Amino acid sequence: MRQETPLQETGNLENLFEEILQELSKLGSEFESEKISIENLRERLQKERFHLAVLGQFKRGKSTFINALLGEEILPVAVLPLTALPIFLSFGSQPRAQVLLENGVKEWSGEDPEALREFLSQFVAETENPENRKGVLQVEVFYPSPLLQHGVVLIDTPGIGSTLRHNTEVTLNFLPQCDAALFLVSADPPITEVEVAFLQAVRSRVARLFFVLNKIDYLSETDIASVHDFLREVLRERAGFENPLIFPVSARMALEGQKRGDRVLLERSGIHKILQHLLSFLQKEKSHALREALMRKAIEVLNELSMHLRLCIRSLEMPIHDLDERLQIFSEKVREAERERIHMGDLLLGERKRMIAFLEEWAENLRQGAREHFRSILKEHLADRAENPEARIQEVFDREVPAFFERELSKVVRVFETKVTEALKPYEQRIHELTEAVRKKAAELFDIPCYVSRSSEVFAVEKKPYWVTHKWYTHFHLLPEGFLATLLPEKTRRAKLRQRMEKEIEELVTTNVENLRWATLQNLDQTFRQFVATINEHLERTVSATQGAIERVRSKKAEESQNVAWELEKLRRALKRLQALQEQLSMGHNLENTS
Repeated sequence: MRQETPLQETGNLENLFEEILQELSKLGSEFESEKISIENLRERLQKERFHLAVLGQFKRGKSTFINALLGEEILPVAVLPLTALPIFLSFGSQPRAQVLLENGVKEWSGEDPEALREFLSQFVAETENPENRKGVLQVEVFYPSPLLQHGVVLIDTPGIGSTLRHNTEVTLNFLPQCDAALFLVSADPPITEVEVAFLQAVRSRVARLFFVLNKIDYLSETDIASVHDFLREVLRERAGFENPLIFPVSARMALEGQKRGDRVLLERSGIHKILQHLLSFLQKEKSHALREALMRKAIEVLNELSMHLRLCIRSLEMPIHDLDERLQIFSEKVREAERERIHMGDLLLGERKRMIAFLEEWAENLRQGAREHFRSILKEHLADRAENPEARIQEVFDREVPAFFERELSKVVRVFETKVTEALKPYEQRIHELTEAVRKKAAELFDIPCYVSRSSEVFAVEKKPYWVTHKWYTHFHLLPEGFLATLLPEKTRRAKLRQRMEKEIEELVTTNVENLRWATLQNLDQTFRQFVATINEHLERTVSATQGAIERVRSKKAEESQNVAWELEKLRRALKRLQALQEQLSMGHNLENTS
C-alpha cells in the first residue's frame, strides 16, 4: 500500500513550486526562462482535470444518474431524445452555464436549479432545438458539487443508437480524448444488441470503462444479483470485457435520498460506492501519474537551473581574459548548433510537403470510395419500384452521408496522428541531442558538472476534450419532372433520374471530401508551425542559460567589478537553497515511483 507523504499531496507539491518561484524571483530576470517553466508546471497541477464521459442509450436514466452524482437536479430529463450535443460539467463556486453558439454566447447564472434546467432545455432539448437549428457548438455548466471539486469534469454525451443522425459515430470519435467513461444500462432490458455493438467499438477507444446497472429499485435483491451476473457474462462473451466492473445503482432513489437528507436511502441507492470508486481512481491513478510527471519535469528544470547558476558562479570567479577565451570557443559551438537548427527547418519543410502529398492522395482515394459507396446505395434504391423514389433516396442519404463521413473522419484523425508522430520524432530527438551537446561543451569548458536530460520530449500538445459537430452536405437539388417526362416509359424515366442523381452524388462527394481535406490541412499546418516554434524555443532557452549567462557575467565583470563578490555570494546562497528544494522533489519522486 502506498503511504502518502506531505510532498505527495497535491497542495504541498504546489507549495513547493511556490517556494522555488520565490527563490527565482530573488535572482531577477536573468532566470525568467526557468521561472516560466515552473509556473507552467504549477498551473498544470492547479488545473488538474479528470474527464469522465457518461454514456448510455436513450431512456437508461443517464441525466438522472448525473444529477444524482451532482446531488441536485440541474440537467433536463427528456421524454424525447436530447439533441446531439454534450454537456460539460465542471466545478464552480456559484452555479452558472455557458452556451457557445455559432454566432455568439448565451450565459446564465443564479441559484435556482429549475431555472438552470429550463435554460439548458432551450439548447439541448430536441423539442426546443430540433436538429440543433440554433447552432449550438458546446454547453458548459459550472456547479459547486463535491465530486466536481475533486477535479472531475463530467461529460453528458448524446444517447447512442437514437434516431438522431450519426450520434453514435460522433460519440466514438470523442471518447479517446477522455480519461474514463461510465456506461449506463438498466434492468429494462439489461442490455440490447445496439449497446453490445457500441461497446465492441468502444473497447479500443477509451482507457477505462466502468458499468452502471441503473434502476435497481425496480428489482428484488435476488433479481439484482441475477441481472448483474447476466450482464457480466454478456460483457465478457459478446463485448470482449474480461473483468467488467459493474455498479448496481438507483439514480432516482439517490436523488430522493439527497432531497430528504435520508442516509439510509442514499446507502440503498448504491451511489456512494460509485463516488468512492471514482475519487479513489482519481487519487491513485490520475493524480498519482500527474504528480509523478510534474515532479520529474520540475527536477529537470532545477537540474538545468543548477547548471545555469554554476556557470554564472564559475564565470564570476574566472579572470576576464580566461573567460573571453572560453566564451569564444563556446560561441562557435552555439553557431554550429544554430546552423544545424536551420538545416532541420529546411528538412521539416520537406516533411510537410510529403505529408500534404499524402493528404491529396488520401483525399482522391476517399472521393473514389465515396462515389462507389453512394452509387451502390442509389442503384439499390432505384431498383426498388416504390413510388416517389427521389424522396426515399433523399431520406436514405440524409442518414447515410453523415454516418459515412464521420467514420472517415475517425480514420483520418488516427492515420495522420500516427504519420505526423513518426515524421517528427527524429527531429525531436535531434534537437535534444543538439541541446545536450551545447550543455556538455559548456560543462567541459568551465569545469562544472553536466546535467543530461533523461527525456527527449520537447513537443507535447496538451489536450482538453472537445466536441465537433460537422454539417455534412446531404441534400440533392433535383428539379421536378415536367409533364412530358411523365409520359416516358418507366425504365427511361428511372435512367434519367439515375443520371441526374449521379451528378448530385459527385457534388455531394466533392463538397464533403473537400471539407475533410481542408480541415486536415489546417491541422497539419498548425502542428508543423507549433513544432518548429517549439524546437526553436528549446534551443534558444539552452543557449540563453549557457552562452547568455556567460555573456551577462562578462558584462558585469567589466562594468561592476566592485560588486562581483556580492553577486557571487547571492548566487551561491541561491544554489544551496534550490538544491535543498530539489532534494525534496527527488525524495517525493522516488516514493511515487516505488509506490
